[in-house]
Amino acid sequence: MKRKIIFDDQPGLPFEEWENPYEIASEPVPESSPRPIYFCSFGSGSSGNACYVGSLEGGMIIDVGIRAEELERGLAANGVDMNHVKGVLLTHDHADHVKYVYALLRKHRHLKLFCTNRVLNGILRKHSISKRIKEYHVPIFKEIPFKMLDFEITAFDVHHDGSDNMGFSIEYDSRRFVIATDLGEVTDRARYYMSRANYLMIEANYDASMLRLGCYPEYLKARIVGGFGHLDNRQTAAFIKEIINPSLNHIFLCHLSKDNNTPQIALREVREALESKGKKVGKAMETPEDRKADVQLAALPRFDMTRWFVFRK
Repeated sequence: MKRKIIFDDQPGLPFEEWENPYEIASEPVPESSPRPIYFCSFGSGSSGNACYVGSLEGGMIIDVGIRAEELERGLAANGVDMNHVKGVLLTHDHADHVKYVYALLRKHRHLKLFCTNRVLNGILRKHSISKRIKEYHVPIFKEIPFKMLDFEITAFDVHHDGSDNMGFSIEYDSRRFVIATDLGEVTDRARYYMSRANYLMIEANYDASMLRLGCYPEYLKARIVGGFGHLDNRQTAAFIKEIINPSLNHIFLCHLSKDNNTPQIALREVREALESKGKKVGKAMETPEDRKADVQLAALPRFDMTRWFVFRK
């Protein structure tokens, strides 16, 4: 029998000030009880992207478009030391996803960098980053799973205009956290992985009307709406409506445009699509009302860190 971990042992005190934040409770938990998966986002959008997925054993940072100090501070506030982080995954080579990756690796030399060779070469070609980043690199290949701790991770192809672009399906105890940010359309292979998610982080970049009437130059508008650009709210809502199933517990809308979208518009589009399928939609705030919902829906903030999510089902 495993023992239950107490996370509210000393209410009223910040986690880092608890005398023993991982105190073992006296109540045993059956072996079949799922181990928790942890998630937080540090920022999501063209200003910088980074998030954390982990367990009690350790975890990973996906994309490093946020300064290392901010990542360290956010993780420490939730009781996670950087030695608990085992690797960095990169979705593609655009600056808002890789700007601070070498600084993070150089500061924490135990970390490994997981990305394809094409992503690594794109980083070296496009950005002023030391070639010594190669010393941390572990090559990965799309649709060939690899292990990190007890996580099984599979990269899959997405359509975007970087040197190489991928989402990640992160499996832990038969549950899947799937990340698909920066994609212009949902391909069959991307659909396959996202439709199997229990927790899905998916792009809802722009509102079509705001983009069309906005101040962006025409060439940039054409890039955004193209098949290798970004998904708009309605495309994302229609896709989620197609794949919604009882196993999909949480949906996180990511990479919202500062100029061509708002969280309110994106959430409304997706919520209405889900409600049209008869689903009760929560706000992912752990309220009594949320506990009655079929699925939780949230938009990841552009600049701020989210709360610490704990998934147990």
